[in-house]
Amino acid sequence: MRIAKAHGLGNDFLLVQEAEAPPDPSAWARRLCDRHTGMGADGVLLYRDADGGVRMRLINADGGEAEISANGLRCLAAYRMRAGAVAARHVVVTGAGPREAVVEPLGSERFRVVTNLGAPILHSTGIPVDLQPQASRVIDHWLDLGAPGALVAGRGPDDPMAGREVSITATSMGNPHCAVFLDTPADDGLLSTLGPALERHPFFPRRTNVEFITVLSRDRLRVRFWERGVGYTRASGTGAASAAVASIITDRADRELTVECDGGDLTVAWPEGGTVQQTGEVEVLFEGDWVGPAA
Repeated sequence: MRIAKAHGLGNDFLLVQEAEAPPDPSAWARRLCDRHTGMGADGVLLYRDADGGVRMRLINADGGEAEISANGLRCLAAYRMRAGAVAARHVVVTGAGPREAVVEPLGSERFRVVTNLGAPILHSTGIPVDLQPQASRVIDHWLDLGAPGALVAGRGPDDPMAGREVSITATSMGNPHCAVFLDTPADDGLLSTLGPALERHPFFPRRTNVEFITVLSRDRLRVRFWERGVGYTRASGTGAASAAVASIITDRADRELTVECDGGDLTVAWPEGGTVQQTGEVEVLFEGDWVGPAA
């Protein structure tokens, strides 16, 4: 089958026509995404062109299906525009709904893509989180990481996360997100312990993506990411958008800002009463044939 690879700030994806994927793509996607025995990626984007735009399904590196990836959306939008399948301005239909993209070629297979990610979901039931009573916003909510079911499988009661509490702000961009604000950027040790503990905390019935945010100024954030079903990633589009939204609703940042990721910068704007606009670069790396097994 024909496969292309693209990345947004180091968050990388394999792009495959949906018709060529197996009916149950879970094990196949895990094999493709393996960085030693496959092609290596954070996820597989299954796509089909339709109605002047393109439809996408995202299968994460762990084989689970996710609602949306903004970096993946930008990669797919650029790839299909590059192929002449869609106009520069078109709609990508995701599991979270349609999202408009505008693609600008930069040369050398690089593209700048502006995306309209829609209005953020802030109500506790829409995110969703297990909160009683329900709330219109989930801000600075304390979670006990030592609560029953909160520890990651395979780690015992002597785990350093046991008994630890952390303050989170939860939002959604069509997929669940959890923001943790820190005075200094998270190191790898914190990412690898607190990230999975929050991802699988029972407070999040569909698990969650996690953003570790350091506010540098009213218009600049430094963010590191732990993504649901993937783990550490160098960047996250919906994560950067959610980090911006969490910073805005807690009055830590203004409504137009830059998000510094490990892989580079994304710009985010959320006008009062409007939708979230995000701009960032992507690069199409290669196209080739997968000759291994289909599952």
